[in-house]
Amino acid sequence: MSLHRRRLLSSLAILACPTWIQASPMAVMVARDGLPCTDPRGWLVSEKLDGVRALWDGQRLRFRSGREINAPRWFTHGLPMQPLDGELWLGRGCFDDLSGTVRRHVPDDAAWRGVRYALFDRPGSSDLRFAQRASWLQRWATGAALPHVLAVSQFELPDEAALRRRLDAVVSAGGEGLMLHRADALWVPGRSDVLYKLKPQQDAEAVVIGHEPGQGRHQARMGALLVRLEDGREMRLGTGFSDAERERPPAIGQTVTFTYRGLTASGLPRFASFLRVRDEG
Repeated sequence: MSLHRRRLLSSLAILACPTWIQASPMAVMVARDGLPCTDPRGWLVSEKLDGVRALWDGQRLRFRSGREINAPRWFTHGLPMQPLDGELWLGRGCFDDLSGTVRRHVPDDAAWRGVRYALFDRPGSSDLRFAQRASWLQRWATGAALPHVLAVSQFELPDEAALRRRLDAVVSAGGEGLMLHRADALWVPGRSDVLYKLKPQQDAEAVVIGHEPGQGRHQARMGALLVRLEDGREMRLGTGFSDAERERPPAIGQTVTFTYRGLTASGLPRFASFLRVRDEG
């Protein structure tokens, strides 16, 4: 086969690839666990929504992975030609139903009617402080008057006691926790010291690198996942799975979220428990 023909076939193969294969991860800000101090002054606080992160690139709605979200046309109609960062949200405790809705290749119009797009940042606005970006989102959402789009409420708290009371109130009502963003912070992609999540339990992400066979009741099923943490270290994740998840475990290469409580003497997450596969489409 000639070099010209090989190049032509290669080009046609790329054009024929599904868009999710060509997708590349979106640049986002990523929160750290806990807080560097207990004084909330200088931070804007909001509820941490248990939803699916969605980024509007000015033309299309995308998962963090870059894959396009197949939302109904009416859902994205009216969004600006301006990047937006937010969460698709169905309500507290409704993550599984939400995930099933937003992952469909053909959108279920009736199911999408209950979904809200909760906006919390304006990516790429490198010259604006977070307080300015949050104010812009509030003004835009109010003016756009789209019933399914809202700007996440950001509020200030005077001291640690008020922060703890707010966290307790959100968790008691079925919420996940709180997000704290430095009011004077510029937008910078990646993990930094200007964005934190505060929850009763900590959580983290890891990439699946292997499956450990089960024993006893779990014989012939997955016993544990072998995962690689963000710092490159590896660990075993063996609790938190349903029987169905053990029969069809997360695939090698997928990113999973797990909860934990503190760190061991070697710095690994203590009491790690599987939560879910990160929803990237």
